Amino acid sequence: MVLLCSPVSPRARGFLASGVAQGALGGPPHPGAQSGVRALGPCSASVGPRTLRLVAPALEVALGDITAEHVHALVNAANTSLLGGGGVDGAIHRAAGPALLEACRRLNGCAYGDAKATSAYELPAQFVIHTVGPVWSGGDHGEARLLASCYRRCLEVADEIGATSVAFPAISTGAYRYPVAEATHIAVSTVRATITSVELVRFVCFDAAVHEQYLRELAA
Repeated sequence: MVLLCSPVSPRARGFLASGVAQGALGGPPHPGAQSGVRALGPCSASVGPRTLRLVAPALEVALGDITAEHVHALVNAANTSLLGGGGVDGAIHRAAGPALLEACRRLNGCAYGDAKATSAYELPAQFVIHTVGPVWSGGDHGEARLLASCYRRCLEVADEIGATSVAFPAISTGAYRYPVAEATHIAVSTVRATITSVELVRFVCFDAAVHEQYLRELAA
């Protein structure tokens, strides 16, 4: 979630740039300016709750086949080799065609909790973001940290490639045995807390029970 200031002129309403307190922009310093304060961009000295707006992705849940999603990027729950496997990983590789495997070979694998992007080839999406979720080992081996990192890194990679809509599977809840309720909570809370330019995140569930869990989590 990002807090954005309403655009203002640097010469109006106390633009808090470095040096404004000394009148660096010309004229006397604005009474709202403070010495040593540096703004990251245009920001008003009189900004309050009414002039701030919250920006976060819209979150959706769908029951279906992630390979059919018409989004900028879909996320592949891959293994560390990135060379294909079962479940979502295998389905995405089959739907994308053999060129996806060749592209993945050039990535030289991926670490747990990280993410890397390729073209989507024959899929309706433009990109595939490959991420490697943790294998559930009881919950005391950093699984939650790694799973949250998967969602965060996917959004970071989406920003890097300019993708504004992303479809996620339920990472690690299949063969990697991550408990669905915990994984769903991590997925939703991490996406909500991550600063990103992505406008739409869709959680695509193959299983009806997982779909119901996502609906409950979004309503919480």
